[in-house]
Amino acid sequence: MKLGLASYRFRNGDIDFNRSQIEKALKECQGRADLLCFGETFLQGFDSLVWNYETDKNMAITQDSLQMRKLRDLTLRYGTDLLFGYIEKEGESLYSSCAVIEQGRLIHNYRRISQNWKEYNRTDNHYQEGTTTGEFRYHGHEIMIALCGDLWLFPERFQTKELLIWPVYVNFDLEEWKTCEQEYAQQALLACPKAVMINSITDDPVSHGNAFYFHNGRVEKKLDYDTEKVLIVEV
Repeated sequence: MKLGLASYRFRNGDIDFNRSQIEKALKECQGRADLLCFGETFLQGFDSLVWNYETDKNMAITQDSLQMRKLRDLTLRYGTDLLFGYIEKEGESLYSSCAVIEQGRLIHNYRRISQNWKEYNRTDNHYQEGTTTGEFRYHGHEIMIALCGDLWLFPERFQTKELLIWPVYVNFDLEEWKTCEQEYAQQALLACPKAVMINSITDDPVSHGNAFYFHNGRVEKKLDYDTEKVLIVEV
């Protein structure tokens, strides 16, 4: 199984642009990856919410929304499946979620269980966390998803034998990353010997992006910072 880890730039609150970035990455890795993976809340941008529910509910999307159908169609057009973070709306609740689309079908939807995706001192009970974790099966592999802070707070809930996919949004400066790369590799090892981590590029605030393949607590492969590119990893 080949994964494409897309460290691409998103714009906060601009779903159309961010979807075009997903399509751009699909074109780049077409024929080279089975599953193309993006970072946390890539579809809307990590700082797309203003913590007013009447506004934020219009930024979120449902699983059966037009935006989701457009993304499902992209997997059919390019023959590459997708994994991406997004702000999800179900009923009156909003979540930081991660969707997996295989051949035009939504096969898995994970909701972040840790609360630091939101400014919880400003939000009400419309802004929710998921309650469950669990593997999904893809191309014969059992795969677990954790979103950003999940793995720092609850590593025992994400233990799996085959593969951990860890979409994040982290805006460390380049000097901090020199030490943090290994810290993230070691944290991933608490859940699985093999893990990939995907971080997005943004301009406001500055995030340098990157994508990593961790094996046994070490950084095996990575991209250059501040470079829109897809890292291909075979697992």
